[in-house]
This record gives sequence, structure tokens and C-alpha cells, in this order.
Amino acid sequence: MEERMVKFYSKENNNLALHAIPGHFATSHSHINYYIDVTSMKARVKEAKEAVKVLYQKTGNPSYVDTVVCMDRTEMIGGFLAERFEQGDFMSTNLHETIYVISPEMNSSGQMIFRDNTKNMITGKHIVLLLDTTTTGETIRRCLECIRYYGGIIEDVVAIFSTVKEVDGHRVESLFTEKDVPGYQAYEQHDCPYCAKGMKLEAMVNGYGYSKL
Repeated sequence: MEERMVKFYSKENNNLALHAIPGHFATSHSHINYYIDVTSMKARVKEAKEAVKVLYQKTGNPSYVDTVVCMDRTEMIGGFLAERFEQGDFMSTNLHETIYVISPEMNSSGQMIFRDNTKNMITGKHIVLLLDTTTTGETIRRCLECIRYYGGIIEDVVAIFSTVKEVDGHRVESLFTEKDVPGYQAYEQHDCPYCAKGMKLEAMVNGYGYSKL
């Protein structure tokens, strides 16, 4: 797999590159013909800062930002994004005038939860939701439901890579889209042409990486 990896550079920042491996892969919600690897942007300080330069420009310039909720190990990007908001012309309801950066916990049933010691960072707070990759919007929908359940106010939804433009009335802004990866496709499991041809899955993939089969 690894020897097939290709790079697609951002049209907005030459210092940002998306790594992609062509093949037959399964996410929790779909089958895809490219594994999108954004590990370096989540793990390297320099790349995370470059990603934030573009992401910040793509946000809707919310009047209030209290909390950045990070999914799939995007906390470093979330931290730099929060810092960028603090440097800009924003307001916060937080008494300490600084932004929270947190991630939900996944319980044994796969539900997203916030513990009692972090609920105060969501309830009544203005939230920016940050994700790494999303292909069907289902993860975003679950995040929005969780945030709303705890009383959060969603201001923006941003991602590193996204094939969806809107979920539940919230626009999704991203660094990269399927247009940046020529031929990228996502399929429902029962409509996957690779499965129809009897081609086996190569790996299971999610925000943490991939596991070969």
C-alpha cells in the first residue's frame, strides 16, 4: 500500500500536501477508493500551523468562540486555531477570556460523551467543530447531535478533508475536497463496485489510521 502513496498539494498553500493511497478501503460508514492520510498535518507543528492559516480564513468569522471541539486527534491543529481566534477580533463568554480545546469521549456503545468536568466547556458555549476527514457527513451529524445535547451552540464546522458541503444546516469548510484528489469516490457498502467485482478490502481506515486486512 505505502508504495502507492501520492501527494496532492493545496491550491491555497504550497506548504500543505494531502497524502492519498489508491485502493479499496472501508470506513465505518462507506467504502472508498482512496485512503486519505492527514497524519502529518495532525502531528507536525509546522504543518499544523500552515493548515490553520487556511482554515482560519475559511471560518465564517463568528462573533463568539468559546470552545474548539476536536475529533480524531486534531487537538494540535485545534490549539493553533484557538490561538488564531484569540489573536483576531472575536468575543468569548468565557470569564477567563481564553478558548477551550477539548475532545469528546467515546463510550463502549460508540456514543460521544462529555464528562461532568468538561460539560461546562460545552453547555451554553459557542463551538467550532474540527474534524480530520469526512466522506458521508455521518460523523459530523453525530458530533452536532452530541454538542446540541449538552447545550452547545455550533458556530462553524471545519475539516482537513471533506466531500460534504453541508450537514443539518451547517456549512462544512475544508482544506481539501474530493476535487483535489482526481477520481476520488465513496460508496455505500451495498453499492461498492469493487465489492461487486469480488475485490477484497485492503484495510479498515478511520481517523487514527489504517489496519491492513
